[in-house]
Amino acid sequence: MNDLQDKISAAYADRTKLKQPEFANAVRAAVALLDEGKLRVAEKSDGGWRVNVWVKEAVLLFFAISEMKLMEVGPFEFHDKLPLKKGLDKAGVRLVPPGAVRYGAFVESGAIVMPGYVNIGAYVGSGSMVDTWATVGSCAQVGRNVHLSGGVGLGGVLEPPSASPVIVEDGAFIGSRCIVVEGVVVEEEAVLGANVVLTASTPIIDVTGPEERILKGRVPARSVVIPGAKPKLFPSGSYSVPCALIIGQRRASTDKKTTLNAALRDFGVQA
Repeated sequence: MNDLQDKISAAYADRTKLKQPEFANAVRAAVALLDEGKLRVAEKSDGGWRVNVWVKEAVLLFFAISEMKLMEVGPFEFHDKLPLKKGLDKAGVRLVPPGAVRYGAFVESGAIVMPGYVNIGAYVGSGSMVDTWATVGSCAQVGRNVHLSGGVGLGGVLEPPSASPVIVEDGAFIGSRCIVVEGVVVEEEAVLGANVVLTASTPIIDVTGPEERILKGRVPARSVVIPGAKPKLFPSGSYSVPCALIIGQRRASTDKKTTLNAALRDFGVQA
């Protein structure tokens, strides 16, 4: 693995090396390992997430060495550099037409992809649902037993290679039409109500205490979040700008199977 990493980092620094078979083959090998789930773009370590920069470099280089091809899947025609993922039946993955999982993404056994989309470098854990028209962008990491509701958009983060991808940890629920981009982390069992938009700069305001507490780039574990707005003064006047509001926590006393429904009912959050 160290040899693979060295070759890919060297080729990323000097792309002329890709003309040499040993460097191009190293890129192909790394993406094959991603496809098999033996490599990940980011891994949890010491309570945080560590980005494997060289793996993201491999994904970027894979586009450089791949050629555009015409692909036919039944009545559908595609013209692209990357094929679709294969072996879903053996992998124990349910993919509902016309959903798509791109080669170089890993979907763990027991996950379901409705007519949504999972891009290269992404990871989707067992028991998770990628619902209709939901997208898992390049390198996004989705844990186990996560529900991405209809129309959810998890942004892709490919460049720079050192940038952290979007991460949704185990047991989280992302409501309809939510957008999570720019490396935001949604921690374990958090609930995002419908239409929450989270960027790296979006204020995530905990309003459950006597004074507001503002976070950015991270939704704490088990938080229940809804879209909000706060006033901001501009030269031409005061206007409302988007934010997200933490209005409560999932209750530990509630069984996991009913926790989500209880949270939505208790706090009046739309899914």
